[in-house]
Amino acid sequence: MTDFHKPLDLFNVKGRSAVVTGATGALGRTATLLLANMGANLSIAAGSESDLEEVADEARKAGAEVLTVNRRPEKISDAEAIVAAAVDRFGGVDVLIVASGTNIPKMIDEMPTEEWEDVMDANVRGSWLMCKAAGPRMISQGRGGKVVLISSVRGRHGSPLGYSAYCTSKAAVDGLTRSLALEWGKHKINVNAIGPTVFRSKLTAWLFDDEKTGGPANVPALKRIPLGRLGEPEDLSGILAFLVSPASDFCTGQVIYVDGGYSAG
Repeated sequence: MTDFHKPLDLFNVKGRSAVVTGATGALGRTATLLLANMGANLSIAAGSESDLEEVADEARKAGAEVLTVNRRPEKISDAEAIVAAAVDRFGGVDVLIVASGTNIPKMIDEMPTEEWEDVMDANVRGSWLMCKAAGPRMISQGRGGKVVLISSVRGRHGSPLGYSAYCTSKAAVDGLTRSLALEWGKHKINVNAIGPTVFRSKLTAWLFDDEKTGGPANVPALKRIPLGRLGEPEDLSGILAFLVSPASDFCTGQVIYVDGGYSAG
C-alpha cells in the first residue's frame, strides 16, 4: 500500500542499477544527472570517451557511483558488453534508458540508402539490441524493471522536411515499445517511450538562435506548440523520474508525448 504521507517514496530509485546509452547527448545527459541525483548506481555508455568522462564526473559530483562504457550499441556484442559491465559492477540491471540515436534530414530522392540505414540502425537497431541484452537479465533477476525508449512526435506525425528515415525509425520504436510491454508484462517489466518535440541539443541549437532563424516566426514547429516554445532537456526530467520509478508501476506500453501540446493538434 502507498503511504500517502510519504508521496516522494513513489520516486525512490536509490541503489538501483541504471544503464543509460547515448549518455553524452542532451537527453542521455539529462537522464544520467537525474538518476545520479535520485541515488541510482549508473552505467553510462557512449562513443566519445572524453565526453563520457565529462558527464560521469558531473554525476559523481552528485554522489553517484558511475561506471563508463565507451561503446555504442551497434552490434549485439556491444549491447551485451554494456549490460555485462553493469551486472559485474552493480549486481544487475533495474533501469534501462536507450537515449542513443541520430537523424539525417534529407529528401528521399536525395538520400542514399546507406544514410537511411544509418538512421534506422541508430534509432531502431540500437534500441532493439539493448532490450535484447538487458531483458533476459531483468527477467532472471525476478524483481521486474523499467525500460525507457526514446521516440518522438515524428513517430506519430509525418514531416515534409526530409524526415522519411527519422519518422519511420521512431514509428518503429513505438511498435517495439508496445510489443515488449506485452512480452514482458508478466515479468513486471515496464516498457514505455518518451515522445519529445524539438528540444535543445547540439543538432538543434541553431533553432534556438534568433540570429540564425530570423526569429520565432520562422521556426515552423513553434506554430504547432500551444505552450509557445521549444523544449529544453530539463523538460524531460519529470517524465523520466516517473517512468524509472515505482510511480509508474501500472504504466506500460505507452508513448508519452512531452511536446508542449504539439501532438494535441
